[in-house]
Amino acid sequence: MTRATSLNRGLLALPDPATTRRAFLVGLGATGLGACASNPVSGTLRAAETPEIPDGFREWIVAFRPRALGRGISAATYDRVMNSVVPETSVFKSDKSQPETIEPIWRYVDRRTNEYNVATGRKRIQEYAALWDRIEARYGVDRHLLCALWGLESSFGDLAVSTKYMKPVMNCLAALAWGEPRRRTYWEAELLNGLVIIDRGWAEPSGMIGSWAGAMGHTQWMPEVWLNMGVDFDGDGKINPFGKPDDALAGTARYMVERGKYRRGEAWGYEVSFDPGFDLGDADGKTRHTIAHWTARGMRRADGQPFPRSGDIARIWLPAGAKGPAFALLQNFYAVRSYNPSNKYALAICHLSDKIRGNGTFIHPWPTQERLLTLAETQEMQEKLTAMGFDTGGADGRAGEKTQSALQAWQKSVGMQPADGYPSDKVLERLRGG
Repeated sequence: MTRATSLNRGLLALPDPATTRRAFLVGLGATGLGACASNPVSGTLRAAETPEIPDGFREWIVAFRPRALGRGISAATYDRVMNSVVPETSVFKSDKSQPETIEPIWRYVDRRTNEYNVATGRKRIQEYAALWDRIEARYGVDRHLLCALWGLESSFGDLAVSTKYMKPVMNCLAALAWGEPRRRTYWEAELLNGLVIIDRGWAEPSGMIGSWAGAMGHTQWMPEVWLNMGVDFDGDGKINPFGKPDDALAGTARYMVERGKYRRGEAWGYEVSFDPGFDLGDADGKTRHTIAHWTARGMRRADGQPFPRSGDIARIWLPAGAKGPAFALLQNFYAVRSYNPSNKYALAICHLSDKIRGNGTFIHPWPTQERLLTLAETQEMQEKLTAMGFDTGGADGRAGEKTQSALQAWQKSVGMQPADGYPSDKVLERLRGG
């Protein structure tokens, strides 16, 4: 279901190519949301424009037809939809310009937990109180968390049908299935899923608008999610991620429970502090212990309150190193993360949910005074770590979770304190010195 960029009032989420919902949704950012050449609602061309059908595309439609019929899609549906498709070839364009620095996590989170999102989220909590009651009763997913996800995915529905940012999904999926070789199997499957949705009478191509990668509706469902996680929560006989938010929010709650293993009644996590001398060696976002275990080692809640459930399993995460806020992450943080596999994304949703609930900002400030590494410096750091046998997942200039884990492992190996995995200029200097 969705990618990486914020649109002032909301965010269209970040994806993971290896997963079903999020595959390639990363491109749904400000640079990837340009207006479509065809009318995003009707899928028809503007009067002054002539469609340019790429060579071989119509032949591919004929060759792909048996696949669709083998899936159970009627010949009438296939011919009606695919013979009208105008492939959205802009999906093949990628933004080749790379920023000199990567957006720091504090800016990422602050922009997505802004005053507009908090105020609008609180209004939606009140406006849809009866719906939240029903969803919580059936699925147990906290309404504030689900509301925050809604806000970041489509600005509480405002962007779901925006003709400025969204494209005809079937045009996009057809283009990708035909001409994107790296993930062709994935795109073919999602195109077939879209055809099944139409064949079932749940939607028409003209109403299926979304990201260039096919994510649609209030909470940015890919067709696979629409088919397999969708819920007819308003009882109208169809499952619809557009229109009333009932189906979209209930289906997303179901997704978080069934695929994210959401735990009813459990918090997403806590901001924490540490007693002097606390060993950060296991604060790697991977090591799992009970809250009681971490507490015995010197972890405390940052607000001074007791942990309500000492048996919950937590991992400690230092998103900005030892100088920034630290978090004990519970299973429900990872339930959010299952929707879009990015810790930054999940933290933004969890923090926004707390602010919608009435809580304040983090107690410990972000280290905004730290100089961020440039893209070239980050690549240099990754290359040096890789050469020493620490797997960063590649030298792409983006210090993600794998790079931070590799960096922390190197810090431990050389006795560098604190071993917090934070890619600072001081760490790079040390790496350069061997």
